[in-house]
Amino acid sequence: MGWRYTLTKKGLAAEPRSRIEFKWDISAEITIMTLKETLTQLEALGDEKRRAHNIKNGAGDNQFGAKLGDIRKLAKKIKTNHELAMALWETGNIDAQLLATLLIKPKSLTADEMDRMVRSVTFVQVADWLNSYVVKHHPDKETLRQGWMADDDPMAARAGWSLTTERVVKSPEGIDLPALLERIESEMGGAAPEVQWTMNCSLAEIGINFPAHRKRALAIGETLGIYRDYPCSKSCTSPFAPIWINEMVSRQG
Repeated sequence: MGWRYTLTKKGLAAEPRSRIEFKWDISAEITIMTLKETLTQLEALGDEKRRAHNIKNGAGDNQFGAKLGDIRKLAKKIKTNHELAMALWETGNIDAQLLATLLIKPKSLTADEMDRMVRSVTFVQVADWLNSYVVKHHPDKETLRQGWMADDDPMAARAGWSLTTERVVKSPEGIDLPALLERIESEMGGAAPEVQWTMNCSLAEIGINFPAHRKRALAIGETLGIYRDYPCSKSCTSPFAPIWINEMVSRQG
């Protein structure tokens, strides 16, 4: 029996996913108690500047504004806890979902559960942590990647292109790079912002890692012009593909 957890003004409410009568068990009670304690700890880590930063970048009000480093420290303290992670995820709270990605056991998720989680994301920071710490370690990630690559859902497509970037860098065998570049050239300009970011990563990594395709990757990036004027500090490399590719190639020599 699964549980749905909801944050209300009076605190945390829990209800069964099914309307069928059920018998309360001790593990569910412990999970709710632990969930409340964890949410209390997250709330105590709230930072108004971080909260404002999150809102500026597309997050809603269901968050505490905990700093990412503090969330990592809390995860290290709790350690892997799949049941708690899923309860945290169901709250919809941004900080709780970020913490959940660090506590989940990817192999304990079915492909359908993984798909639903990816599609339920509402904030790109959560999407990126979910992709990095859960999706990329899921046993069905290649099948999911292929489906997500053609999906209209922005977060699913973002995850698909994130996995494609990983394939380009770590296991390019079987990837048709010219076809991938053609698709990037024709689709990235009109893609949703959430998808453009990981498509651009694939473009840059092709240019960085494959000299035979570098000239075309540079040309595509130059023509599309995506992230050309992206603001970044002097210590960071611009995400504009031509700059990114040339900078990383220069470091190879």
